[in-house]
Amino acid sequence: MGWAGSLALEPGINIVAGTGSIAFGRDIHGKTARGGGWSEFFGDEGSCYWVGRKVLELFSKQADGRIPKDALYEVVYREFDLSDDFGILDIIHDRYITSREKVASLQLLAKEAALLGSRSAIALYMEAVGELCLIIAAIKNQLDFTSKPFDVSYTGGLFKAGELVIPHFSRKIEEMGGKLITPRLKPEEGALLLAYRHFYEDGLEGAKKELVKKADQP
Repeated sequence: MGWAGSLALEPGINIVAGTGSIAFGRDIHGKTARGGGWSEFFGDEGSCYWVGRKVLELFSKQADGRIPKDALYEVVYREFDLSDDFGILDIIHDRYITSREKVASLQLLAKEAALLGSRSAIALYMEAVGELCLIIAAIKNQLDFTSKPFDVSYTGGLFKAGELVIPHFSRKIEEMGGKLITPRLKPEEGALLLAYRHFYEDGLEGAKKELVKKADQP
């Protein structure tokens, strides 16, 4: 649905980075491929969930002196209203560890810290972009995008970090022969287009034009 909406059923790759990470692509011949989306236990690299876990890892390393403290440490300490560093253990185990959504929400602490100049948080976003690009490259290598720069679009909360993610992501996509584009439609509108294609193909082009026209209106 993310691919169908963000690319309006046109050839290209859509990457999702929210509570998990996964990508789907389709080339000019109709061949499809997917990458990522394995498991939060050993995958979902580059997702908000993955970033959230890394925030806790960085906090613990800064707390006990393995790496220098920066704004990330202060942001996490303040967010959880800690009286000592180890107080975070009970909070995470009691309230967060069983919820993908809550762990993913910790990505917002990385964003806050990065905007305050935290080098560790900024580097974390760069690492997330690198992981997402590995997924995209794996799909690219399975499909035929040799005739022109292939389109890559995106879905998910990580991209709401804006300037912390999008410019670097765009450059990395260009380096592999692609072009980052703004999503044309929402995933639910992509689901509608897929339904048209499956059940009423004669009406597909008209529906697509109408949805894109509506989306382009200010």
